[in-house]
Amino acid sequence: MPTGLVSRGLSKVRAMVSGATAKKTEPSEQTLERIRQQLRECAEGRGGEVSTRQRAARLAETYLRLDDAGRHAFLRIIALEFGPDPKRVAKAHEAYQDAVGGERQWDAEAQLRAAMRSSRIRILTQFNAIPQGVKFLVDLRTDLLRFLTSDKELKPLDRELEARLSAWFDVGFLELQRITWHSPAALLEKLVEYEAVHEIRSWTDLKNRLDSDRRCYAFFHPRMPLEPLIFVEVALVEELADNVQKLLDEHAPVLDSAHARTAIFYSISSTQDGLRGVSFGNFLLKRVVEDLRRDFPRLDTFATLSPIPGLARWARRHPAEIAAAFTATDWKRLAAAGVADAESPRLRAFLDSQPGWQDDPALARALRDPLLRLAARYLLEARRDGRAADPVARFHLGNGARVERLNWMADISHKGLEQSWGMMVNYLYDPDRIETNLEAFACDGKVDAASAVRRQARR
Repeated sequence: MPTGLVSRGLSKVRAMVSGATAKKTEPSEQTLERIRQQLRECAEGRGGEVSTRQRAARLAETYLRLDDAGRHAFLRIIALEFGPDPKRVAKAHEAYQDAVGGERQWDAEAQLRAAMRSSRIRILTQFNAIPQGVKFLVDLRTDLLRFLTSDKELKPLDRELEARLSAWFDVGFLELQRITWHSPAALLEKLVEYEAVHEIRSWTDLKNRLDSDRRCYAFFHPRMPLEPLIFVEVALVEELADNVQKLLDEHAPVLDSAHARTAIFYSISSTQDGLRGVSFGNFLLKRVVEDLRRDFPRLDTFATLSPIPGLARWARRHPAEIAAAFTATDWKRLAAAGVADAESPRLRAFLDSQPGWQDDPALARALRDPLLRLAARYLLEARRDGRAADPVARFHLGNGARVERLNWMADISHKGLEQSWGMMVNYLYDPDRIETNLEAFACDGKVDAASAVRRQARR
C-alpha cells in the first residue's frame, strides 16, 4: 500500500489533534467490539508497517471522536484486556526459578522478561509511530489522569504510559529554544494560553515580557515543534526583585541588559497535563543559567520571584499556626487598626482572603510581621507526605535553591492576595551550593534558608 495513502488516512488525526472540532459520540456495543478487534490486531502487529500505522491512525481517529464515556471505555479495554498473560508469566517464572545458578539462567530471565511485557506497550508504541502520535498520547494521558480519580483499574495503563513518555521525553531528546517577539505567531499564542503563574493580559504585555531586558526559554520535543513543554520567563535586573507588578510594568523603562547583575525567574509554566510525573523542569533551569552566564558575564545572582500558592489554604487548616504567629505587640497594633481580637469580623474576612484589607494602610502594617512569620514557618517547616507542603517550594528546594527573602505585598493581584495575602518569596540559586542543598533536601528534608528567614520562622 503506497505511503501517500497512509498520509491521507492520517490527515484527519492531524487536524483533530491540532484543534479541529468533530462530533463526539458514545460508542455502541458493536463499536466497542470493533475497537477491541482493532486493538488486538494492533497489538499483534498484523500486516506490514504501512498497514499497522493505518490501523493505529484509524484507532486514534475513533478515540478522538468519542465522548468522555466512550474514551473511558476505550481505555478500560486497553488497561484490562491487554496486560501480561498470568499463565505465561507463571510458567516463565517457574522456568526461571529452576534455571537459577545454571547455564540457562540468563535465557530463562529473558523469557520471563518477555512474558511480563504487556500488549499495552505494543499498542502505545503503534500510536507513537503515527504523525502527531506523540501529541495524541500526551493528550490521551490527560484523559487517563482524569478518569483515574474514580477508576483505579486504569492504574496499570497509566504506569506503562508514564514510563513510555518518560523515555520518549528524556531530556536528551529535548531542544532548548529562546522565544522572542519574532517567533511564529502560533507559538506566541501558546505562551498566552499556557502561562499559569501571571496571566498575560494583552499583546502589549507579551511584547514587554519579550523585550531586550527579558528572556523566555522553553523545552520542545522534535515531534511537537510548536508545543512548548515547559517555559520560564526571566527578567534581567540590577538587584533582587520584590514586587511582580513593578517587574511586569509595561511602562517601566527598559534596562540596558549589559548593566544587569541579577536574573529573576518570575514564571515557570508546565504546559502538558499528560506529562505529569515526567520531570524536566530542573534541567530547564540549569540550561537557562548556563546560557545566561555565557551571554551576560556580569550576571552574578540567579533567583526567582515566586508565588506561595498553598499558604492561605494551609493556614486556614492549621489555626494554631496562625495564633502562634501573632505576638502581644502585634495584637496592640491590630487593636489600633480596629481589630479587637481573634474573633474580629475584619480579621476573619482577611483570613478568608476577602479583598479590600490591603487598601487599609494601618491594617496592612499591623499584619505584615505576623504574616511574614507565618509564611517563613510554612516554607521551612510545613510538610505533606514527608515533602514540602508548598508545590512551588517543593520544586525549587528540590532543585537546590535557598529560601532567600520573603516579600510583603509583592503580588496584589486577586490571585496573589487570595493564595498568599500578596506575599512572594525569592529562591536563590547559588551555583556553589546547589548540589549540597539538593542532596540535603532529598535525603533529610533540610531546607537551606537565609538567616533573616530563619529568624522570622522562630516561634
